[in-house]
Amino acid sequence: MDSVKRQLAKWIDEDRETIIAFLRDFVRAKSPNPPGDTTLAAAHVTRFLEARALPFRVIAPQPTMPNIVGTFEGGRPGRHLVLNGHIDVFPADETNERWTHGPWSGTIADGKIYGRGVADMKAGTSASIFTFAYLHRIREHLKGRLTLTAVSDEETFGPWGARYLMEHHAEVHGDCLLNGEPSSPLTIRFGEKGPLWLRFTTRTKGAHGAYTHLTPSATKIAARLILDLEELTTLQPSVPVEIADALAGAAAAIDEAQGPGAKDIVQRVTLNIGVIHGGLKVNMVPGTCVFEADVRLPPGLGKDEVLAKIQRILGGYPETTLEEINYSAPSAGDPNHEMVGILRANARALGRPDPAPILSLGGTDARLWRQRGIPGLVHGPFPRGMAQADEHVEIEEYLHIVRMHVLSAFDYLSR
Repeated sequence: MDSVKRQLAKWIDEDRETIIAFLRDFVRAKSPNPPGDTTLAAAHVTRFLEARALPFRVIAPQPTMPNIVGTFEGGRPGRHLVLNGHIDVFPADETNERWTHGPWSGTIADGKIYGRGVADMKAGTSASIFTFAYLHRIREHLKGRLTLTAVSDEETFGPWGARYLMEHHAEVHGDCLLNGEPSSPLTIRFGEKGPLWLRFTTRTKGAHGAYTHLTPSATKIAARLILDLEELTTLQPSVPVEIADALAGAAAAIDEAQGPGAKDIVQRVTLNIGVIHGGLKVNMVPGTCVFEADVRLPPGLGKDEVLAKIQRILGGYPETTLEEINYSAPSAGDPNHEMVGILRANARALGRPDPAPILSLGGTDARLWRQRGIPGLVHGPFPRGMAQADEHVEIEEYLHIVRMHVLSAFDYLSR
C-alpha cells in the first residue's frame, strides 16, 4: 500500500498546473449567494468529472442550485467516507470593496490565487474533487465506498443543498465526513458553534421629534435591550471532558487559525447585532425599531437555556416581541477520532506542524453529519480575506490541502 500512496503523491506533483488552473477557473465561474445561482460553477465541476469518466449525478430540487453527487465502490467491502464542499460563495461588492484584483478574476500574484470564494471554499471543494478523481484511479486497492458531495446553498443555510441531500438521500450519510472549509493547516475542526438568529421588534406610539413626552422611543428601547442582551455571554456550557482537554492544548492554534482572541470565545456564547432598522426621519420619535441578532452557542449549551435567559430579559421590555429566524444546533464529534489521527500523521509526514483538534466559531455543512452522529472533520486553508476584499489562498497551501485530503482519504479507506 505504501507504493500506491507514493503514486498518489506523484500524480499530485505531476498535475500541479492542472490543479491550480482548475481552481482559477472555478473562481471565474461566478456563484454568489445571494442570489445563489451556481449553474456556472456546477458546470465547471461536471465538465471535469465527465472528461475523466467519473461517476456522478446532479440532484437539483431548485434548478439554479444544483448539487453534484458521485459515488464509487472500492475493491473490497469496508467503510463509507463522504467528501463535502460547497460551490456557492459570498457576494462581492465590486463598487465599495477595494479589490486589488477583480473578485472573479482568479488572478495569480505573489504566489497566491485571488478571488471571491477562493478560500471559502472553492479551494477546499477542489481538494474534495481531486480526491474523488485520484482515488477512483486506484479504487481496486480501497475497502468500502467514497462519495463526493459538491453542494449549493450553503452560505445562507438554505434548504436546497446539503440539508436537502441529508434529508432525502441517505446514501450520502456515510461513516465519516471530510470537508475542506477554510480553517487552517494548523487545525482540524471536529465541532462547531451553533447559530441562533433572532429578530426583535419594538413598537411604540411614535410622535413628533419635539414631543418626546408623548411616547417612548422605539430606538432607545432597542438600544437598552441590546446592551442587556450581552448578559447572554455569561451563560456557561457543560463541555464534555474530552473536548475541554483538546481545546486546552490548542489555544495558540485556535488564535492562529481564527484570529487573536478566538480562544477566549470558542467556549462562550457570543452576540452580534447584524441588522438594525429604526425611525423614518430625524425629527420624528421612532414608533418601530427592528434588529436582528446572531447568537452563537458552543457545544454543551442548548437553545432552550438561551431562550429562557432572553425571555427573562424581555420581561423588562413589554414593547418588544421576539421571532426566531434560524437555528442550527452546536455540534461536536470525538477529537480523538481515527480520521483526526490520520490527518495529523499525514501532516507530520509532509513536514508540516501537527494540526490541533479544535472547535470552529463559524458554521459549516459538516454540522449536518455530526447532528446525525457521523464524525465530521474540517481541514482546509487559512480563511484569508474571507468575506472581504482580496480574498486569497496561497498556492502551496492549497496544494498541501489537496495532498492532505487525497492521502488521508486513501488511508481511511485502505486500512
